[in-house]
Amino acid sequence: MLQALSRIGTRRVLQACAAVAVALGLLLWWLLPLGQPEPTGTLTFSTGVRSGVYQRYGERLKGDLARDLPEVSIRLQTSEGSQQNIARVATGKVDFTIATADALATYLRSGKPGADRLRGCVRLYDDYIQLVVPRDSEVRKVSDLRGKRVGVGQRGSGVRLVADRLLTAAGLDPANDVTPVSAGIDTMPEQLENDRLDAFFWSGGLPTSAVQELSDRFAIRLVPLEAPLIKELQAAGGSARYYRSAMMPADAYRNAQQDAAVPTVAVANVLVTTERSDPTLTEAFTRTVIDSRDRIGREVHAAQLVDLRTAIYTDPLPLHEGASRYYRSVKP
Repeated sequence: MLQALSRIGTRRVLQACAAVAVALGLLLWWLLPLGQPEPTGTLTFSTGVRSGVYQRYGERLKGDLARDLPEVSIRLQTSEGSQQNIARVATGKVDFTIATADALATYLRSGKPGADRLRGCVRLYDDYIQLVVPRDSEVRKVSDLRGKRVGVGQRGSGVRLVADRLLTAAGLDPANDVTPVSAGIDTMPEQLENDRLDAFFWSGGLPTSAVQELSDRFAIRLVPLEAPLIKELQAAGGSARYYRSAMMPADAYRNAQQDAAVPTVAVANVLVTTERSDPTLTEAFTRTVIDSRDRIGREVHAAQLVDLRTAIYTDPLPLHEGASRYYRSVKP
């Protein structure tokens, strides 16, 4: 009898211990962080010229990334623009960047180093092509640039790519029918103001501060890029299919536009990395870009146009695994 009671007591003790172990396990599951470890290390983000939207956006995004990724050191690196940005990320010189869809498609078609490794994270805001001239200029359309000194962007920029294509679509030889001046948005406004340029092309979000500031101190005008020219541009095929007709709102540059909307060309920007980027880090980076939209948009207007509904469409690049994880996590 005593032995039977003893066996029953032992069994109850064991059952009680098992119950306590289960309870402790559930408590630890609830209290301790699970999933992937927190990203660590250094992240380099290639932006753009100092007064351009890429750089201004990158500077503000850096603060939010530092908050969301406390164990990661964030470094910004200025650049000439999209073409240089793509080459840097494709060859492993930087981890993330921004580039226009047309420049990405051109790089992919070229088969340059690392092209097959490129991946998209977020479709960002659109760039608008801006052809800026003094208000009293005789230039009314792109073909009127014949014989003029034209700022066409730096060699590694997306501006250079689209400027050459627009000139060609207008029937001009970019190398011989104009005097091309290789310069960025950090110097072209001053050159126009001081009569060292007759016109300049710019591709950027609206408003671009350098153009805004120029319009506040010097009388300028935006030359319309009309539908027939855009059709001619698109007829080239290939990466030109990423250009579309758009309107610059009348209030983008009030002094320059004098309350009139201006027809132009738009092209999407994409946040870019490579397949080698850590999925957990890329997921976190993507989340920060989306979550920071409104805060950054108060200072960089173009950031307001980042939209979760379209962010997943990173054509011409396939979506990175980490970015895909993020979009699945927020899918309704």
